[in-house]
Amino acid sequence: MADSPQPNAMPAPAPTDPALQPYLATSPAIDHDHPAVADAARRLAEGAADTAALVERCFEFVRDTVRHSADFRLNPVTWRASDVLQHRTGYCYAKSHLLAALLRANGVPTGLCYQRLSVGDGGAPPYCLHGLNAVHLPGTGWLRLDARGNKPGVDAQFCPPQERLAFPIVSPEERDLPEVWAEPLPLVLAALQRHATWDALLADLPDLPLLPAARR
Repeated sequence: MADSPQPNAMPAPAPTDPALQPYLATSPAIDHDHPAVADAARRLAEGAADTAALVERCFEFVRDTVRHSADFRLNPVTWRASDVLQHRTGYCYAKSHLLAALLRANGVPTGLCYQRLSVGDGGAPPYCLHGLNAVHLPGTGWLRLDARGNKPGVDAQFCPPQERLAFPIVSPEERDLPEVWAEPLPLVLAALQRHATWDALLADLPDLPLLPAARR
């Protein structure tokens, strides 16, 4: 029988696979070299028994302590991980930048994913992109996580190897986009940087219409 993880064991070292290195990088949006982000990442890692425990801590920290800008009607519109941490608010896209930063700072490869979801009732138009994360777990591979914040009807959890996301795909024009991006999509960053208030962004959420061949 394998030994149980020690209570004060640290997560495994960062992987050396070259294909995963972009998912550990720092950037303007995922600025895990910022002192406040690095300090928060270190504190979250303290005493974590293994990588899964660390990921769960970071996920729940972003999900539960950073308020979704539209749910709580909060300004400013944030996009840098460090600003999300400072103001403790952000849209789903910005919250995914912070989760990526906290995990990358701890050597866990983390990417960005998107869904195309309905903003209307019952899967009706209009549509927008929804931002979430994928984390590369030892023995599991890529697993998507959604730290947008729970509320009635939304119950995203960390329960590997299963995915428990905030929103299911329910209409033909919705989609789980399969890519795991190392950096935010440019149109997402442009939307976050174009608007100063939560309601202005809510009226102009980024979308990526499906090509005719991709429609069901």
